[in-house]
Amino acid sequence: MSNPSLLILPGDGIGPEVMAEVRKIITWMGDKRDLTFDVSEDLVGGCAYDKHGVPLHDDTMAHAQEVDAVLLGAVGGPKYDDLDFSVKPERGLLRLRKEMDLFSNLRPAQCFDALADFSSLKKDVVAGLDIVIVRELTSGVYFGEPRGIFKEGNERVGVNTQRYTESEIARVARSAFELARKRNNKVCSMEKANVMESGQLWRDVVTEIHAAEYSDVELSHMYADAGAMQLCRWPKQFDVIVTDNLFGDMLSDMAAMLTGSLGMLPSASLGVPMDNGRPKALYEPVHGSAPDIAGQGKANPIACILSFAMALRYSFDRGDEAERIEQAVETVLADGLRTADLLGEEGVTPVSTSEMGDAIVAALDASL
Repeated sequence: MSNPSLLILPGDGIGPEVMAEVRKIITWMGDKRDLTFDVSEDLVGGCAYDKHGVPLHDDTMAHAQEVDAVLLGAVGGPKYDDLDFSVKPERGLLRLRKEMDLFSNLRPAQCFDALADFSSLKKDVVAGLDIVIVRELTSGVYFGEPRGIFKEGNERVGVNTQRYTESEIARVARSAFELARKRNNKVCSMEKANVMESGQLWRDVVTEIHAAEYSDVELSHMYADAGAMQLCRWPKQFDVIVTDNLFGDMLSDMAAMLTGSLGMLPSASLGVPMDNGRPKALYEPVHGSAPDIAGQGKANPIACILSFAMALRYSFDRGDEAERIEQAVETVLADGLRTADLLGEEGVTPVSTSEMGDAIVAALDASL
């Protein structure tokens, strides 16, 4: 039986640094848990443009379609700001999502006990927080047509189109309901049905899917702007939030900061099942490429490491090993180790990117 296959795309900025720490975890899994992966590596984003003139080479795209899972670091940076929109680094990531049909983006927001005081919200508001935002990822305003900047009379007009079909809404709704069944059986659907026709369709379809297939799951609806307010007021009222591409982008970043740092949060983008029954999948940290600290050993690798843990859970059916990694991260944080993004408390120990990775490996050793 062949080993599971994993394509690593470190990308730009701090991407290669945080991915190097994931490599340590992958090696540990092979050495200590007899869980070996066939790992390949390639380029995406600005580094791919530098070599190929495009942010994602066709051969890389084809390979991503063949492997069991893709693990991505981050893309972008100021040196690419003046490129034509069609070849900006971010287009490589969007192409992966679109052509792999990764329609369901899972973004957990979990507040580790050791970091409850680090959030900008009061400790009792965030302590024990564990929610997931399910964001539709391949349609909506980021992909709708018509789009562009046009001349209208004597001025320019920017146009983007919010567009959803029933089937696009239905499949991400099912993804959220299935996830809720494995958690606390609650889904809150967020849109702007009061002012947007696409939002009204979203609410209608989610309601229909719920009634026909998931009546055992508690469903509520909330306007996305009210949802943003409620996330800041009392986030623990939620379990699974399902929403569209644009609102999901904003709400998940807001939820990320409830936990104290974008450097802590992973994500999984899941698509249609492959021949082996597992979904096509891409895993990546929520944070960006942070070019201002690239190469300085300041980056927090935890989000990328937890993204690999999500890959173990959703692509490789190894939830036991995913929990082992998550517990190792919690242990290290409880011991007071902090990368630069998490400094500010008294009595903590500053560590570099690689030192944090080494500490998590040591905690994995201690778990055996």
